[in-house]
Amino acid sequence: MRMPKRVYITGIGIISAIGNNVGEVEESLLAERSGINGITLFPTIHKDKLPLAEVKLSNLQLVEMCGKKSDRFLTRTTLLGMIAGKEALKNSGINLEDGIKTGLISATTVGGMDRSELFYQEYLSNPVTGRLRDVVNHDCGDSTERIAEYIRISDFVTTVSTACSSSANSLMLGARLIKSGMLDRVVAGGTDSVTRFTLNGFNTLMIIDRNGCRPFDENRAGLTIGEGAAFLVLESEELVKKLNKTVLAELTGYGNANDAFHQTASSPEGKGAILAMGKAFQVSGLTPSEISYINAHGTGTQNNDLSEGFAIEKIFNSVVPPFSSTKAYTGHTLGAAGAIEAVISILTIKNSCIFPNLNWNNPMKELSIRPVKNLIRNYEVNHVLSNSFGFGGNNSSLIFSKP
Repeated sequence: MRMPKRVYITGIGIISAIGNNVGEVEESLLAERSGINGITLFPTIHKDKLPLAEVKLSNLQLVEMCGKKSDRFLTRTTLLGMIAGKEALKNSGINLEDGIKTGLISATTVGGMDRSELFYQEYLSNPVTGRLRDVVNHDCGDSTERIAEYIRISDFVTTVSTACSSSANSLMLGARLIKSGMLDRVVAGGTDSVTRFTLNGFNTLMIIDRNGCRPFDENRAGLTIGEGAAFLVLESEELVKKLNKTVLAELTGYGNANDAFHQTASSPEGKGAILAMGKAFQVSGLTPSEISYINAHGTGTQNNDLSEGFAIEKIFNSVVPPFSSTKAYTGHTLGAAGAIEAVISILTIKNSCIFPNLNWNNPMKELSIRPVKNLIRNYEVNHVLSNSFGFGGNNSSLIFSKP
C-alpha cells in the first residue's frame, strides 16, 4: 500500500566523468560516450596501468566554478558537492529565503582523503613540514558542513556514510523526513573524489579491471574507480502543489537491508539485494511487473554482478525488464553512486530511453538475463528501479516514477 504522503523530485544537479552538469551528462549518455580514461589528477605508480573515471577539471578549475578565490580548506570532494548542489537548487528554482524548512543530506565515503594524502606525503619525508591544515578537513562531515554553508542551508544538515549505498540512503532518509513532517524540502545526494587511497585499496583487493569495467560480462575483471557528485531536490506533495512546482519524477519506493555476509563481498545468493528490492516494492505499492527499467549496481566485479543477477532473477521471477549498469560511463563513484544513478534514472524517464550497458559482449554463463547493449529510444519509462549495494552488505534500492 502506498504511504499517504508523496515525495517529488523538482531539481537535479550532477558533475561526473561524463559531464560537468546535467546537460553535458545527458548528452554523453545519449552519445554512448564513456568517461573512463587514464590517470591525470595525481602522480602514481599506476599511471598508464589503471584506468580512472575522472572529472575533467583540476581543483583550481573547480574553485573557479564555485566562485571561490582559493581551495584553502576545500577538498576535492567538497568542491564537487558544491557544484552539484548549487545546480540542483537552480534547477528547482528554489528561493531559500521563502521560510520553508529545508535540509541537506550529503553522503561520502572518502571525505577529505585527498588533502590528508598531501599532509602524509610531506610529513613522512620531513615530520616538521607537514601542514596540519591539510588534515582538518579529513572527516566526512566536513564536506557536508561546507556544502551547506555554500548553498545556504541550515535548518537540518547531516552526513551519511554507508559505503557504496551512501547517497541512495541519503535520498531514502530525505524522503522519510519529508513523510514524517520534519522537513518540507530536502537536498539529498552525495559526493566523492578519486584518491590514491581508494585506487590503491581497490587494487589491493584485485578488483580493478585494467581495461575498464565490463558489467555483467562473462569476462569481467573488476570495477573502475570514478568520482563525482549529484544532488536531488525532494519536496513534499503539499509544497509542490502550493508553489505549483514542475516535477521531474516521484520517489515512490525505497528499501535498505544488510545481509552481513562479508566485509567486502555480497552474499552469493543475493540475499541482501533481494531484501532491499522487496522493501522498495513494499513502500511503493508497485509490483515487479510494473518496472520499466532497472539501473543495476553492476560494478563489473565477479562477485557483485553474479550476486545481483541472481537477486534480479529471483525478484522478477525471470521476467526481467530492460536493465543495464551505467558504471561503464561514470566509473564506480562510491558514495556518490546512488545519487548519480538516481539522476541518470530520471534522465531515462525524461528521454523515454534506456541507456546501454557499455563494454558488454559476452553473456554470463550462470545467468539467463542479458543487459541492454545498445541505446533504446522511444521507450516509455514509467518506473525505474535503481540499485546501490555497498561493502559490508549494506544494500539499498530506490524506485523513481514518472510524474
